[in-house]
Amino acid sequence: MKRESLLTGAAVALAIAACASAPPGGDARVSARPFVSDRLTVVTRGTGRDIILLPGLVSHRDVWAGVADRLEDRYRLHLVQVNGFAGLPAGANADGPVAAPVAEEIARYIGEARLSRPAVIGHSLGGSIGLMLAARHPDLVGRLMVVDMPPFVGVMFGPPGATPESVRAVADQIRARILSEPPGSPTGMLEQMIPSMTRIDTMRPMLAQGVRDSDRRTAANAFHEVIVTDLRPELARITAPVTVLYVIPANAPPPADRYEAAMRSSYANARNVRLTRIDDSNHFIQFDQPARFVSEVDTFMRQ
Repeated sequence: MKRESLLTGAAVALAIAACASAPPGGDARVSARPFVSDRLTVVTRGTGRDIILLPGLVSHRDVWAGVADRLEDRYRLHLVQVNGFAGLPAGANADGPVAAPVAEEIARYIGEARLSRPAVIGHSLGGSIGLMLAARHPDLVGRLMVVDMPPFVGVMFGPPGATPESVRAVADQIRARILSEPPGSPTGMLEQMIPSMTRIDTMRPMLAQGVRDSDRRTAANAFHEVIVTDLRPELARITAPVTVLYVIPANAPPPADRYEAAMRSSYANARNVRLTRIDDSNHFIQFDQPARFVSEVDTFMRQ
C-alpha cells in the first residue's frame, strides 16, 4: 500500500493539469463558422501568432488566466477545455479513451480554423495530447511545449523496463478506485493530490473545485489511458522543435538526479528537443513561477 501511494502520488502529480480561461476573440484569421465538437470547447483571446493551450486532467481553463493576461498582448491564445472536466458535460468523453480522440479533434480544429502551423503548449495530460498531435499530424504543428509530463507515465508504476502491458493491471486498479470514490471525497485519490500540486495556497480551491465538478468516468478513463500509452516510439515522427519544462516532484520515489536523468532519457527519440528544469516550483509551474513560465514561452516562440 505504501508503494502504491508513492507511485500514485508522483503519477497524479504528472497527470493533473490545466488550461486557461478566456473570452472569445474576434481575429479574422479564424473561420467565421464556429467549431463544434462533442469532446472539447475552444475560446480565444489576444492577437498575434497562434498558440493552442491544451488542458490537463480535471481542470478548468481558468487556471491559465494569470499567464494568459501576460501573453495576450503578443499572442493569439486558443484555450481548450476537455468535455467532462471541471463542470463541462462529458459528451463523447464519457466512455473510452479521452486523450487520443481529443488530439484528433484539435487537429480538426486547426484545419477548420485555418491556422498555419500554430504553436502548441500542453500541461501534464495536455502534454500527452500535444505529443500525440505533433507525432500523428506533424504537418499541423509549428512547435510544441510539454509542461511537466513524460512521454510514458507507466514507468512510474513498474520496475525498469516497464511496458504498457506490464502496468495495465495497475492502471485497471487505479481506474476502479477512482470510479468507486464518491465525488468530492476528501480521501479520494485525485482530491488528496491537490495540496502538492502548487505552492500557492490561494490556487488550491480552484483545483479542488475542478476535481469535484469533473465526470468521474472521464477522469478515470483519461488517467488509465495515459498510464498505458507509451509515446516514446512516436517521438521520432515529430518534426517540430520540442521544449520540455519539468519539475522534480517532492514525492517522487527516485532521487532527484535519477528522476532528472529518467526524464531526459525518455525524450531521447525526439529529433529536436530542449529540456529545462524549473526549480522552486510544483506541478503547476504557471502558478508557482509565472514570470519564469512566461519567459520560457517567449523563448519557445523565438525558436
